[in-house]
Amino acid sequence: MSSPTTRYLVFFQYFGTKYSGVMETLADQSVLGVQNYLERAAQNLRPVTPIKFYVSSRTDTGVHALCNSAHLDVQRGVGKPPFPESVIVSALNYHLKPEPISHLNVPAMQEAAGSLLGTHDFSTFRSVSSEKLFKSPIKTLAQVDIRPSSGFMSHHYEYRGLQFWELEFKSRSFLYRQVRRMAGALVAVGQGRLAPYHIKELLEIRDSLAYPQNTMAPAAGLFLKSVEYDDADVDTEGNAAK
Repeated sequence: MSSPTTRYLVFFQYFGTKYSGVMETLADQSVLGVQNYLERAAQNLRPVTPIKFYVSSRTDTGVHALCNSAHLDVQRGVGKPPFPESVIVSALNYHLKPEPISHLNVPAMQEAAGSLLGTHDFSTFRSVSSEKLFKSPIKTLAQVDIRPSSGFMSHHYEYRGLQFWELEFKSRSFLYRQVRRMAGALVAVGQGRLAPYHIKELLEIRDSLAYPQNTMAPAAGLFLKSVEYDDADVDTEGNAAK
């Protein structure tokens, strides 16, 4: 005879980029749901019967959640008391694969960023596209800042003592994927995969094929912050000049 079943309500968060959504998928699929990982972690509690998560709110592929919830029923062996809530939380966190976190050498990134400031041929920092035939690779980068950031989810990680950083670029215009390439290269410097002087070398090479593979920053996390006009950009009617 087993102990009575105990029901728990858990709250959890996730970056949805690598998941097919929150709901469970077939185990042989290449991309699984968040629920698959939760239930896999929960089996390490060694319940009498498999644990199933009943998720409160469905999210689609790629969608993040700051706070989703689910209930689960746990049945232990004969004579064993229900798990305290803290044990459930600790067990799930321990057996769930954490998101990769990079510890960056920010001074090295800031040194490298100085090479990007000003007017340069940014050919190495644009991806090949049809625009290459029509747009000049000469651009002027007026600003590149690397500064502490609150981050959307930073308050959920306070107990880990993590510092979030924000990269901001300002230019009259950018080449195709120039910002993602610059950001990825600077992060590579922060991770030690590139040295600060490599950024200057990449600029001087002026060849998009010379950009290091698997370095470009993903589109997720990239924002167009604002568009600004000065007097020369606006005609006397107050319209944007062509």
